[in-house]
Amino acid sequence: MVKVLEGESLLNDASALLIYRIAVGAVATEHLKWSEVAPTIALGLVGSVLAGLLAARVIPPIMERVKEVPSAIILQFATTFMIWITAEHLGLSGILTIVVYAIAVARTAPARIPARLRVPSYAVWETMVFVLNVLAFMLIGMQMRPIWSRLDADVRWEYCVAAAWILLTVVLVRLLWVTFYRTTLRVLIVRGLYHPKDPKAVASRKGGLIISWCGMRGLVTLATAFALPENFPQRDFIVFIAFAVVLGSLIIQGLTLRPLILAFGLRDDDPVGVEVARGRAVAYRAALDAIESDPSEEAEILRLEYRATLMQAENDPNGGIASGEMPTDPLRRRAIEAARKSIFELRATEVIGDDAFHRLEEELDRAELSAGG
Repeated sequence: MVKVLEGESLLNDASALLIYRIAVGAVATEHLKWSEVAPTIALGLVGSVLAGLLAARVIPPIMERVKEVPSAIILQFATTFMIWITAEHLGLSGILTIVVYAIAVARTAPARIPARLRVPSYAVWETMVFVLNVLAFMLIGMQMRPIWSRLDADVRWEYCVAAAWILLTVVLVRLLWVTFYRTTLRVLIVRGLYHPKDPKAVASRKGGLIISWCGMRGLVTLATAFALPENFPQRDFIVFIAFAVVLGSLIIQGLTLRPLILAFGLRDDDPVGVEVARGRAVAYRAALDAIESDPSEEAEILRLEYRATLMQAENDPNGGIASGEMPTDPLRRRAIEAARKSIFELRATEVIGDDAFHRLEEELDRAELSAGG
């Protein structure tokens, strides 16, 4: 269900913004002909996909040459915005191009980027996404006050009633669509016209209700309303409705989602955790085989650790290591905590300086992360 919602959100954002762009252009030109729109849609879809794939082939080899963390992160931001701006300049869909580029790069990035670049870059990107979301909500909130102050009492009431009806329509349309889609798939399966590889690919009745209830609107809705030109017809009304739908869906659906899941008794079978356990066992067996012939004392220490880890898989019918941590992790964390206290004391007594302290601190941080800290 989570994967369905994540994939749906990605597809909805890309397709909705493409339609939004065409609609705004139609209002600006005051006429809309299919003969004019069809080439635009074809160019936006096909051209954006090809541009995203091309960028994913050209840019990563260039970025591999940058080894310094700050420079690499800045280059990631620069290339992302460069792809977006270039796509818009060529008349393509910026968001669709970026989505295709990101999906393609994500398939090869883990093998291209070392961990010392990947860990800080993930942290920076997550922080920036959070900050940009907050800024978007702040900007739309700043737009609401002057809009509200310009309205008289009667118009305010009309706006509120319209917002309530539109919010209800948004919720009901999604409920009807998900129900129709799920029912159609069930009928096709019963009649033997559709054979899904995984029965869970078709949501159950309760799962379908949860998916239909997860229709909360957010940043894209606010951003598209905010991006309308100042002289756009009924812009104040559109911004007000967008804000009301986002706020209403987040409060009503967002706050009731957890109680609804608990009421339905849905549980997470943790399929990802099962795959992680199985993959971890295979990976540690491969690691053990790779150092089996090494006679050094260091290799023997690693072999003892890997064997202790693999012993957890012996009683698992799937051959997986089900535990969330390795057998040596508690010992590692206890030792790292003692080491951390010792370097605190060394710095406090001025035996070591700040530069040496921070370098040791970074080493201990990496060790603690590897030990599940």
